[in-house]
Amino acid sequence: MEVGRELFRVDAVDKVTGRAKYTDDIRDGPMLSAKILHSTIANGWVKRIDTSAAQAMPGVVKVLTCFDVPDIQYPTPGHPWSVEKAHQDVCDRKLLNRRVRIYGDDIAAVVAEDPITAQRALERIRVEYEEYPPVLTPEAAMAPGTEPIHTEHPDNILAHMDLRTPMPESDFQSVEDVLACPAYHRFQGRYATQQVQHCHLENPISYAYMEGGRITVVTSTQIPHIVRRVIGQALGIGWGQIRVIKPYIGGGFGNKQEVLYEPLNAWLTTQVGGRCVKLDISREETFQNTRSRHPIAFDVEAAVDGDGFLMARSCRAVSNQGGYASHGNAIVANAITGFRQLYLDRIGHHSEAFTVYTNIPSPGAMRGYGIPQANFALECMMEDIAREMGLDPIEFRLQNAMPLGYVDPFNGITCQSTGLAECVAKGREFIRWDELRARYQDQTGPVRRGVGMAVFSYKTGVYPISLETASARLILNQDGTVQLQLGATEIGQGGDTVFSQMAAQAVGIPTEDVHIVSTQDTDVAPFDTGAYASRQTYVTGHAIKQAGEQLRGRILSYAREMLPEAGALDLRGRDIVDADTGEALLPLSQLAMTAFYSLEHSVHITAEATSHVKNNTFSFGCCFAEVEVDIPVGKVKVLRIVNVHDSGRLINPKLAEAQVHGGMSMGIGYALSEEMKLDPKTGRLLNGNLLDYKLPTAMDHPELTALFVETDDPSGPFGNKALGEPPAIPVAPAIRNAVLHATGVAVNELPMNPQRLVEAFQKGGLI
Repeated sequence: MEVGRELFRVDAVDKVTGRAKYTDDIRDGPMLSAKILHSTIANGWVKRIDTSAAQAMPGVVKVLTCFDVPDIQYPTPGHPWSVEKAHQDVCDRKLLNRRVRIYGDDIAAVVAEDPITAQRALERIRVEYEEYPPVLTPEAAMAPGTEPIHTEHPDNILAHMDLRTPMPESDFQSVEDVLACPAYHRFQGRYATQQVQHCHLENPISYAYMEGGRITVVTSTQIPHIVRRVIGQALGIGWGQIRVIKPYIGGGFGNKQEVLYEPLNAWLTTQVGGRCVKLDISREETFQNTRSRHPIAFDVEAAVDGDGFLMARSCRAVSNQGGYASHGNAIVANAITGFRQLYLDRIGHHSEAFTVYTNIPSPGAMRGYGIPQANFALECMMEDIAREMGLDPIEFRLQNAMPLGYVDPFNGITCQSTGLAECVAKGREFIRWDELRARYQDQTGPVRRGVGMAVFSYKTGVYPISLETASARLILNQDGTVQLQLGATEIGQGGDTVFSQMAAQAVGIPTEDVHIVSTQDTDVAPFDTGAYASRQTYVTGHAIKQAGEQLRGRILSYAREMLPEAGALDLRGRDIVDADTGEALLPLSQLAMTAFYSLEHSVHITAEATSHVKNNTFSFGCCFAEVEVDIPVGKVKVLRIVNVHDSGRLINPKLAEAQVHGGMSMGIGYALSEEMKLDPKTGRLLNGNLLDYKLPTAMDHPELTALFVETDDPSGPFGNKALGEPPAIPVAPAIRNAVLHATGVAVNELPMNPQRLVEAFQKGGLI
């Protein structure tokens, strides 16, 4: 069995020895350097740009401004294309923007012989603006009289949605009636999350050149086939005129599920005669000008009966979208959907969401896609209700949790397997929940301890909201090994390794005999929409399985030609064997060589399959945390923490553990320290670097523990379901609930940094 083996990563040696080639390692020949001029206002218009001094500098090849770019607005999110216009992404930006919507907006670009000259040329450009006051909050943006950030949305509301689940026959006419019923306990709360950055090691980088009248862009991206399409849209040219190559990538976490600077770079090369142009942005530009996690505020209500069952809930979420639509309303829509799905309301549920344009740096996709924000609100709410009503917080959650067989009334996604109760039991035992809850009750003194927990659910892929399709190609080599080629992308998560294991399982050979092509080239790689939504082992896995079974069948068909007198045949390991006895009859390498070079019947044995997945399922899990709180200084130290996951069948348990550790680390930073800070007067980002942005280090982490409950999901290609994003989801609310247990003070806004904690403890009378 290849699925389930704890194999080393197939790219491990190349990465640790430095042999792996990333975007910046590939191009050896001469390249021009491009630098971008960013606005020094957050809101307004560029009235005039004087580029004469910059253009006159020796070594400057071209200076281009927002007045020069094509008059085409295009989208940037990494979503599959839709043939239905109503489902297409919002087109609200140009390659360079005259209408300034964020501090640091892209307004001009310099192409020079070297990066130093390009940077010096930027400093010689003079810009005249018409400036408006920056609008940094949704409340300010929606206020009457506020200048529209996009004329298409005069109220600055990009989108609004309002959903109500079907109500059963009862005395209640609406969710509001249930919430107002005096027979039920009524809870109201407000929870808010902050804007954070992905902080992947490799900044977005690309280089572009022309060859044979076509544009080639080599880029660090999660979505090469989508990048190709968006470049075509932005430049107004046929998609076949573009080739995108994705080498190894130094992390993305959703930021590179956005088409960032590839369209601009593709256009720049057309403006300098097709010469190669490198566009490599800085860490500061990555913070300010790429994407981040949305800040979202949630106003929630719940009605709970005397037995602790949720009767009805309402959730109003307002998402701060910043200056450009990016993934738009999809993030907050996913958030309120996740808020609704995890627990069942016996009577009804009402969800409402607003996505609002402001002048903050535009958020987009980030690991969890709105669910970390929603889960913080939801799991804080569940903890607070249990505390108010004197309920056991774990039993309260489990008795209301999504059951096996649940079908979402709006999208039809079905709970096809669940190990949530087993996950909770395993985490409870590991953390010694019952013992510590009793020990830490009613503490006094300046330093106190507590334990908290949170649970989550997460769907697998984007069907039926969007298209889910992937293709895989397998080729039998002359030595009996197999070449695997995909459009799916390895972005540091271990995808290439599990893809290889899946292919080996389907064909019937050792994983060591699968050679995966890690680089995606849209000219030759099979189509796949890319790495996002925890979709690849599920959606691409189906394509790999189908292609593997096809290849296996074709190998055995050729084996029958070579062994006409043999009984039933099978492929096991590196041999064609007797299916009944297991006796080796023919080495696969000999069959492969014969198939290539036989004078009687030469055939190149290959297989290619497309998987159009029209299914989805839920993964589950929980986080338990033990913390120590130093009340006078507002310091939280995480002593122990464990995530327990039901991600179906594990393809590679060791890689699964690594995925969980990485997500837990992101969750700790989200809970305690990370936040993008803006100057309220100008909208300028104040901490856009890895010194001032408080990313946790190894010194801030306890031992991270990952545990699993394996289920066999019937919809997964190998019984597997989502794991990539879920580990980052439950950590922040688990830590918050542990702080609540330790101190009795509920902190309802992230991050729980010292300043916010001291203020909360002062308000709670502890200081």
